[in-house]
Amino acid sequence: MLDAAVAVLVSDGVEGFTTRRIAREAETSLPAVYELFGDKAGLVREVFFGGFRLLDRHLAEAGDTGDARADLEATFLAFRGFVAANPTLAQVMFSRPFADFDPGSSELAAGAATREFVVRRVRRGIDAGLFRGDETDIAHVLLALAQGLAAQESAGWLGTSMASRDRRWALAVRTALDGLAAAPPLSPAGG
Repeated sequence: MLDAAVAVLVSDGVEGFTTRRIAREAETSLPAVYELFGDKAGLVREVFFGGFRLLDRHLAEAGDTGDARADLEATFLAFRGFVAANPTLAQVMFSRPFADFDPGSSELAAGAATREFVVRRVRRGIDAGLFRGDETDIAHVLLALAQGLAAQESAGWLGTSMASRDRRWALAVRTALDGLAAAPPLSPAGG
């Protein structure tokens, strides 16, 4: 049923994502959808969790070369590839397009594995002397940069050719990582 939900999301978008449509696509009954997920928000919640599981697999496939900077760059590429292959799913994960789905603490924790993956990669860069600063702060900034670039690309605003989009991704990643190498660490202010 989750596969059907994702298929409906991809084919019909947020507007066409109804429990009735998903039941029809999954060749089951509407009561079965409600029995498994409670309501539409419960179904969206499971799609949300499934998206993060898929993203985590994409990031893990980026591999580990032992080169901290190359591995962070590969993380950006893996994130970009995930969003390019799953733009509607990424929208559910990062943009909250459903009015009846308000992520709670367990949903927000779904992104923790992704964040921790990036934190570990940043920590390796700090330990190797490539970056200066707090690994959690840096990971948040890098994830926000990747999400922003991916959203711009998905919306068609990052460029009209693959070459221009690739160039802008490379510029952003290179500039961010170079800046982290040169930036003096900020004093912690909490949060």
